[in-house]
Parts: sequence; structure tokens; C-alpha cells
Amino acid sequence: MTWSQAPGGPDVDRFRHAMGRFATGVTVVTTHDAGQDHAMTANSLTSVSLDPLLVLVCVETESRFHDAVLAAGVWGVSVLAHDGRAAATWLATRGRPLHGQLDRIPHHRGPLTGVPLLTQALATLECRTRQAVPAGDHVVLIADVLAADLSEHAGDALLYYRGRYRTLD
Repeated sequence: MTWSQAPGGPDVDRFRHAMGRFATGVTVVTTHDAGQDHAMTANSLTSVSLDPLLVLVCVETESRFHDAVLAAGVWGVSVLAHDGRAAATWLATRGRPLHGQLDRIPHHRGPLTGVPLLTQALATLECRTRQAVPAGDHVVLIADVLAADLSEHAGDALLYYRGRYRTLD
């Protein structure tokens, strides 16, 4: 397979495969708006700054999560452990029912924001959106980190590589 760039740039599939060779952690990003919990699986979380504490996540503009997280202004991040594959798969499923989507996943409310946070996460963050930057078919949410908590049960992280969930071996 050649990796040379076509005159108009790489096609979507080639780009997707190239990015799939970049291993990432897996998170669930959550918010609460108009009496409803919203959640999505994301591997686009990035630490941005230590002073002030900032993170970013990318959200597809056509997703239900997009409108909810912009309206709420606050969101949570749950860093998934190796046994979080079922939650990650479920919350990445397009067209899943909105009502009760977290019913099968143990979670609790963040003390500062009230957003749902996954109980079995390796770490959780509570965030307040500072800036929303349109970027193609996504919006980049840059947020102040209001709280960071670590699990008492350290374990291996769930990873995403070449289109599949994996664990550290």
C-alpha cells in the first residue's frame, strides 16, 4: 500500500486508517441538560494546559451530544479501565435510545457540576466549557478542569487502536 498523497489530499478511508495507527485512551464524556443525561464515547480527549488547567474534546456537530453539551456548559470525563469495553461500545452506538442510556452503567453525580461520572472509571474530570471552536464536522470544546478524581482501584486502561478496543499487555 502506498502512502503518497493524492493530488487532492488523502481520501477519507486512507486518513481514517492512518489515524487508526495512533493508539489512544478511551473515555466517556457526559453532560446533563434539560433533565436528561447525555453521554458519548470519545478518544479525542487532550490535556491542553497546566496553568490554567485545560482539556479539550472533539464533538461531532450532528450528534445529539453536541447541542446538549453546548447548552449545559459543563461536562464530565470518565477515563475507562480495561473492563469498560461494554460501556464504550454502547455509548458509541448511533441511534441508541436517549432516555435511560446510562441505566446499565454504574455512575454517580459529580459534586461540582452534577454531570454523570462512571463509577468504575480510572479517573474522572468535571469541566466547564471555556470555548467552542468550530472545526469541520466537529466542534472542539476547550474547558477549565474544575475537579479531578482518581480511582482507588488502579488498573490498566482501555485503548483504541486500528479500529478496535485493546488493553495493555
